[in-house]
Amino acid sequence: MTIIKAEKLTKTYQMGDIQVKALEQVDLEVEKAEFVSIMGPSGSGKSTLMHILGLLDNPTSGEVYIDGEKTSDLGEKKKADFRLKKIGFVFQFYSLLKGFDSLEQVVLPQILEDKPKEKAEGKAREALEKVGLGDRINHSPSELSGGQRQRVAVARAIAGNPDILIADESTSQLDTESSAEIMKLYREFAEEGQTVITVNHEEELGQKADRTIWLEDGKIKDRNR
Repeated sequence: MTIIKAEKLTKTYQMGDIQVKALEQVDLEVEKAEFVSIMGPSGSGKSTLMHILGLLDNPTSGEVYIDGEKTSDLGEKKKADFRLKKIGFVFQFYSLLKGFDSLEQVVLPQILEDKPKEKAEGKAREALEKVGLGDRINHSPSELSGGQRQRVAVARAIAGNPDILIADESTSQLDTESSAEIMKLYREFAEEGQTVITVNHEEELGQKADRTIWLEDGKIKDRNR
């Protein structure tokens, strides 16, 4: 079953008098519970593609369908609500808040969804246990290693049980062991039915996915690499 479908995605940026195409006529389908890795050289359009698929940015032209819904038809408020409920994000630099412990980091986005605090805390504890941080729930970011901080970010992304998890270069700041641990978590999530899309800068990590899509100059060059 297809959960994400992109048709002829093009993204153009105006740089002074010059138009730069970050994406050009990209077609892509991702199946439910599939683990997909997007790879390519710097400037190939990987992050742009992820942001558009995650509804954080709009294409210049083309369409994105999620669960059969044409997302360009959604107003900004509905799109934001759709994103909160359907998609979890893990970013490169953790984006953790100072002065908040691990539990609070994971609870906060759920509170923004108007979930009762008690239910949000329960979901947060479950998510932290799932990523192996059940004994670090009261630790602040400064008391955690880089790998542990990223696992808090992963827990925050999955606590709301989103259908889709999008991770943009989420292992680029980690050592080899921590990177492997994060990729192992993504594999487990996919096996449990979640759709996982990652951007990876190391081919060895990308090959741990079910399928690798290679981007160059804003175009898909290879879908099996």
